[in-house]
Amino acid sequence: MIALLFGVLAVLILLNSPISLALGLASTIAAAVQAKGPLLFLPQKIYTALDSFPLLAVPLFILAGSFLETGGVGRRLVNLANVMVRHFPGGLGMVVVVATMIFSEVSGSSAADAAAIGSVTIPAMLRLGYTPAFATAVVAAAGGAAVLIPPSIAAVIYGWQANTSVGALFAAGFIPGFATALALMIYIYFTARRHKFPIETKATWAETGQAIRESLPALLMPVIILGGIFGGFFTATESAAVAVIYGIGVALFYYKEITWRDLPGILVESAVTTGIVGLLLGMAAVFGYVLTTLQVPLKLANAIMAVSDSRWVFLVLVNLLLLVAGCFLNATAILVVIVPILLPMAERFGIDLVHFGIMIIANLGIGYVTPPVGTCLYVACSISKEPLERVIRPLVPLLLVMVAMLAVVTFIPEITLIVPRWLYGK
Repeated sequence: MIALLFGVLAVLILLNSPISLALGLASTIAAAVQAKGPLLFLPQKIYTALDSFPLLAVPLFILAGSFLETGGVGRRLVNLANVMVRHFPGGLGMVVVVATMIFSEVSGSSAADAAAIGSVTIPAMLRLGYTPAFATAVVAAAGGAAVLIPPSIAAVIYGWQANTSVGALFAAGFIPGFATALALMIYIYFTARRHKFPIETKATWAETGQAIRESLPALLMPVIILGGIFGGFFTATESAAVAVIYGIGVALFYYKEITWRDLPGILVESAVTTGIVGLLLGMAAVFGYVLTTLQVPLKLANAIMAVSDSRWVFLVLVNLLLLVAGCFLNATAILVVIVPILLPMAERFGIDLVHFGIMIIANLGIGYVTPPVGTCLYVACSISKEPLERVIRPLVPLLLVMVAMLAVVTFIPEITLIVPRWLYGK
């Protein structure tokens, strides 16, 4: 039965079927063969899974990100990052990383981060003399690393799956996310010095002040959202609603780069994205139920423990699995297909689920950058018009930096857990 389930799933994925269809059809066939009776429990599982208060944060963060992405926030954040670090060797490359980290605090989507920041910074990097391949690689890597920065949609989905506090996951992502950004900036600095990339003049106090004034409303959004969550004023889901209200206010009334006529299009686009994600999560719930019925997590855990009962060996194997899976599946597919199998094993090895979640999300960030399915990589290539094969060479060292930081997150749990323990006593 297990072979039938995964066989049908593999065939459908190879046929390029939507992952939600592949999950639903494979689960239905396996359940029909096993149950040999009515399958009414399948739609019940879908409804029960989606009838979740924490999941309301997903469409709301998608909508808030849409308002800010089209409202001129990305350009202003790039300008702020530019006046901060442009005078260092590799300054404009660092601008990409800094601006992406800041924008991710109001977006929640790595693909949106790469699109919003890359569309502004790649042309500027090319004008300054950066090679197109290096500029593209930097934007892609920054977008992948940004998945750790709260609020992250991946963290919301994982928290729903693991029945873990989304606020704790948001808090846990701070240090790993900014440490990865710092590591990328250090690599860009030395690379720029080696290749003698041009250096821009230091910003004047007037330029700095103007950049801060223009970007201040955008910068206040993560302060309000994350401050409200960590201060106990509202939950992560309620913070998403606050983000929508604040996002539409900033984009519509302060920056005035969208109009009332733009709202229907933004709402429809967000609704379509939400529908795709919702269908995927519903089918994932059915798939997870079938996996549990077939005792797949238990059998896999027993097989791993027959090799070694060390949690560190388990974590290494999980990282290897996710790094390979990230080359062929998108982040949401990994979350809904692979993570339900891994969670019971992580609990059996006594691994903190917040630490485990941040490790998984760091893997997803690397998957955003690795071909042939790397979303951020293709977004960056579409902006620069640079062929993928030319981007691989400058991208490899950036990927190695991200993998090194993944190893740090994996083997030093305190880096992940120190902030949630301080805020929540986790």
